[in-house]
Amino acid sequence: MAEVSAAALYRQPQCKAMPGLDSQRRQIENGETGRERPLRVGESWFLVEQHWYKQWELYVQGRDQDSRTFPGYINNAELFEDQINWHLKKGLLEGEDYVLLPAAAWHHLVNWYGLEHGQPPIEHKVVELHSIWKVEVYPVELLLVKHSDMDTPHTAQFSHTDSVEQFLVSPQEETRLWIKNAEGFFKRLCNTHITVLDAALKSGQLVIMETRNRDGTWTSAQPQAMNSASEEDQEFHGQPGICGLTNLGNTCFMNSALQCLSNVPQLTEYFLKNCYLEELNFCNPLGMKGEIAEAYADLVKQAWSGRHRSIMPNVFKTKVGHFASQFLGYQQHDSQELLSFLLDGLHEDLNRIKKKEYVELCDAAGRPDQAHHPPWHCQQEVAQEAWQNHKRRNDSVIVDTFHGLFKSTLVCPDCGNVSVTFDPFCYLSVPLPVSHKRVLEVFFVSMDPRRKPEQHRLVIPKKGKISDLCVALAKHTGVSPERMMVADVFSHRFYKIYQLEESLSSILDRDDIFIYEVSGRAAVGENSREDVVLPIYLRERTPAQDYNSSYYGLMLFGHPLLVSVPRDRLSWDALYHILLYRLSRYVTRPSSDDEDDGDEKADTEDKDNIPKPGHMAGGSSQDFGMEQAGPSSGVAGGHRAPVDSSPGPSHWPQRARRKHLFTLQTVNSNGTSDRSTFNEDTHGVSFSSQPYIAIDWEPEMKKRYYDEVEAEGYVKHDCVGYVLKKAPVRLQECIELFTTVETLEKENPWYCPTCKKHQLATKKLDLWTLPETLIIHLKRFSYTKFSREKLDTLVEFPIRDLDFSEFVIKPQKESAPELYKYDLIAVSNHYGGLRDGHYTTFACNKDSGQWHYFDDNSVSPVTENQLESKAAYVLFYQRQDVARRLQPQPTLPEPPASPACSSAPSPESMDVN
Repeated sequence: MAEVSAAALYRQPQCKAMPGLDSQRRQIENGETGRERPLRVGESWFLVEQHWYKQWELYVQGRDQDSRTFPGYINNAELFEDQINWHLKKGLLEGEDYVLLPAAAWHHLVNWYGLEHGQPPIEHKVVELHSIWKVEVYPVELLLVKHSDMDTPHTAQFSHTDSVEQFLVSPQEETRLWIKNAEGFFKRLCNTHITVLDAALKSGQLVIMETRNRDGTWTSAQPQAMNSASEEDQEFHGQPGICGLTNLGNTCFMNSALQCLSNVPQLTEYFLKNCYLEELNFCNPLGMKGEIAEAYADLVKQAWSGRHRSIMPNVFKTKVGHFASQFLGYQQHDSQELLSFLLDGLHEDLNRIKKKEYVELCDAAGRPDQAHHPPWHCQQEVAQEAWQNHKRRNDSVIVDTFHGLFKSTLVCPDCGNVSVTFDPFCYLSVPLPVSHKRVLEVFFVSMDPRRKPEQHRLVIPKKGKISDLCVALAKHTGVSPERMMVADVFSHRFYKIYQLEESLSSILDRDDIFIYEVSGRAAVGENSREDVVLPIYLRERTPAQDYNSSYYGLMLFGHPLLVSVPRDRLSWDALYHILLYRLSRYVTRPSSDDEDDGDEKADTEDKDNIPKPGHMAGGSSQDFGMEQAGPSSGVAGGHRAPVDSSPGPSHWPQRARRKHLFTLQTVNSNGTSDRSTFNEDTHGVSFSSQPYIAIDWEPEMKKRYYDEVEAEGYVKHDCVGYVLKKAPVRLQECIELFTTVETLEKENPWYCPTCKKHQLATKKLDLWTLPETLIIHLKRFSYTKFSREKLDTLVEFPIRDLDFSEFVIKPQKESAPELYKYDLIAVSNHYGGLRDGHYTTFACNKDSGQWHYFDDNSVSPVTENQLESKAAYVLFYQRQDVARRLQPQPTLPEPPASPACSSAPSPESMDVN
């Protein structure tokens, strides 16, 4: 029997089954199968040409089956533009050009009358558009084309309610879609789970399907320069995951965090197997529209394709800067801060919860079966409830992999009220045991001009006072602390002169601290005299770049001094000789050949050089009276002492007058301008505030008598050569410190519901449950109000079998000890200090088990004994049961050190950005 086509079946009427005309009318017009029935979303309705349907209505109304009004075959020719492609005409209207029939009614008519030869049935679906149900007569007609074959478009029709996923003609390959808009630009269609209507697609639009390359890249994302890569790079095949990241400019912090995260096995497998595509959350207001997750996925796929030696993370860098402005530009940042942002961004972009519900915080307080300290079964109930509430709002691969649970206990110091809550965490930021001592390098300047300044390395209390610094120095020098003054010297001037009661925290490690020996304190007695301490600057007259060539400028040089001067016997001439004596180590006194021509000439010069107010020439015989420095003068006041017993100006033989090598000038604390705060009378010069004295040198005199090399010379005390070794600490000690009871700071009090006020409660954090992958952040950077420092303490951390059973307080399963043991899988390192530094990574490849060292785009194998260093900053640990589940294989023997390992990183040899 010959086969009959579907079109022929539609064409041939089944007259034997044709009911009466009244029955036909009832079945087509009314009832459950008739055209008057309501629309239902998803069902099929058919178009029938209006003229034929009116003819049929006339026929059945006449109730004469032999009437000439018999409509014949169903003919929809008037509804089509042509007889080849059978496209509907544009602008057809229901009730004027066609009627709509449900599927049952349509099939009845075809069975009774047949369908005109060659014509296809016009079937359309009922859809819901903007909350209205209607038959979609005109679907969206799109041009689909592959990125690799732009010259061969394919035309296809889609309902407004069809998912965009239907465009993906190669579901086994990872693809993405681009839409060409009316302006001719291509826009990425990120969310393929939405409908054609939600994507606002219009008929005639071009949709391009791009397939990911085998090396993990996208053709559209490759710059032109990469298209001309060498054949060697194109044919490269290496170990997946052994791929460097190019430093884009101070982005080593980002590279380090990415390499650590890329070597977390279950997270990388999640992206490599495209599991993330089904969980991208494009509508999360807390997320980043899926862009961070997609950018990270691109990096993972490229790094683990095995086809790149290194890749440029510039697209990822741009995305991070777009969503986190603190990472814009190319400043150095913290790898842990970037890691924290990235984990949060990935979580929200991959959150399976599309609409977060409101949940209340859980607290063990008020439970019926607990007193002041809730029993274990009550705590387990609260902990389970807290975790369930967390999962009701946060459910992603990041939560599955990195989230654990804290137990937080707060105790009110007044009423003893206890608050127990359970909070999720993504990583542990553990403190390092901090020494209460600090090391500070200073220079000691003796009153004996024959002694060079001494450099000392002092161990002092971090929270001590300036007096403690003097006591520490006294042990090295034998000079009493009361005979010391401490100053911060910057740019040849005193930046600050410290009081003894000031805190040491105001001194930074980079400050240049000079400690001067001065006249000590003495009780007022018959033979005592009061001294005043004068700050002394050195200046040189230099020709200034000015129109007036006779103008001379003054420039500071050398190290300033603090000089003790007897108040009651001071004159300009005495001060000159005191300073000449203090400078005698590097200032040569004039020889006899430089003597003046006689006393008569000298007397004449003295008369001509009587000092003007504010200007002190060395030959003046006027008294130089000064008020003692007050508390606001910047100099430690109250230094009263006899003149030191060393040979001073009063003991010098008074022979013929010599040339004066320099002049003296009163200046301000900056040493840049003359002071005017003085009064002149017959008894000398008195000042209303602490004076600063400048020794002004003429260039010729300075060149002839001032020895710059000797002036800059200093000696190192034996203590400078001592290396203060810090004892290493175990990682377990840091974790113990993390779980220690602490009192809340004043800036962060706790509101006690019993006392009805904020209290400085005691707080204790405990570990309740731990995640599959545990991130431990070592808090090496310490910031206080006055100081910032990096702790370079060596932390000894185990590579295998880090046991947390002693830290987890939740009742444990003794039969599963592997639930509390972890193995190291990655380390983020930081070399350098606070203002500059460099980040690198150690990571264990999940496929080979081999450790590698990632230094930006350079990658080299290392052995396990090279992992531990003072640079370790962020540690990644994998729980042992997870490791066995992901990759059950015997432990490989440790490979011997290769030549690449000879360049193993060390804190002393690392490059700094």
